[in-house]
Amino acid sequence: MARTYISPSKFVLGEGELKKLGEHVAGLGKKAVLIAHPEDFERVKDILDEGLKGTDYVHAAFCGESCDKEINRIVKLTEQEKADVVIGLGGGKALDTAKATGTLTKKPVIIVPTIASTDAPTSALAIIYTETGEFERYMHLPKNPDLVLVDSGVIAKAPTRFLISGMGDALATVFEARACIKANKPNMSGGMSTKAALAIAETCYATLLEDAHKAKAACDANVVTIALENIIETNILLSGLGFESSGLAAAHAVHDGLTVLEETHHYFHGEKVAFGTLVQLVLENAEEETIIEVLAFCRSLGLPVCLADLGVKELDEERLMRVATHACSDLETMDNMPFEVRPADVAAAIRAADIIGGTW
Repeated sequence: MARTYISPSKFVLGEGELKKLGEHVAGLGKKAVLIAHPEDFERVKDILDEGLKGTDYVHAAFCGESCDKEINRIVKLTEQEKADVVIGLGGGKALDTAKATGTLTKKPVIIVPTIASTDAPTSALAIIYTETGEFERYMHLPKNPDLVLVDSGVIAKAPTRFLISGMGDALATVFEARACIKANKPNMSGGMSTKAALAIAETCYATLLEDAHKAKAACDANVVTIALENIIETNILLSGLGFESSGLAAAHAVHDGLTVLEETHHYFHGEKVAFGTLVQLVLENAEEETIIEVLAFCRSLGLPVCLADLGVKELDEERLMRVATHACSDLETMDNMPFEVRPADVAAAIRAADIIGGTW
């Protein structure tokens, strides 16, 4: 099977870049539909007023859930308004909705993350949830965004929890990439991983260990530093390229399984992925040194390391098996592990990871 590597057509990161959004729209079309949650829209409205001055656009107020009903509503609006460019602004779910809308309407897509909480911005993938927030399926898209535009000044002013969540998501990248490569499983685009993709995944992890705390300090102070921009690039670009061109495995499958527990719905994607990474390491029987390093990293940033950290105070066997069974379903990426994983194995790994995170 051929090796494949995919990426957005262009990635731009820098302070003040949102003020140039209109220039980028003009290069792709005449009218845009802007998909953004009202709170995200208001948070950057002054910058948007300058960045989109003279640009014809309509704001499609995002409902907050990347579900079929919302995507279909915005597709209809895009067609009614005769928009020829789709802009997604905000967090992961708004961005996934924009990517899905662009695919269904065959329009170019500009992605503008206002937080660095996931690696969703760069990918040709949209995660579809139910209207109540449970994971439903992955929507594989024919191409990556035409532009990912990241204003580090905007992200520096967002709550630090978002940045930390993005680091939790990025944490899984190298471990899942290695698992997929060892299992000789295809990546998200259907090809085999490249050496470039693995190198990016490894750089992703190395940068987290090097710059995480310096970036957190900058975000706490709402200022842009080299370390902060390094972590923004890591959370969005390195993690995005690494997972998409190498693949996902147990960590994200466990995340998706955890979404069946209502109490986890208040926690961010990357927060659940961080615990999922510990579960994957237990499944692999990873070296204790690696588990301790990951555990220490998570604890130092306040990322979840046990079920209680995700709001799960009690987990009986019936609910645990619901999580484990979902994580091993045909829609999931658990079968990218280099050995057979059964729901009972996942349940055992969750129990063990929970004790490790709570006591080590």
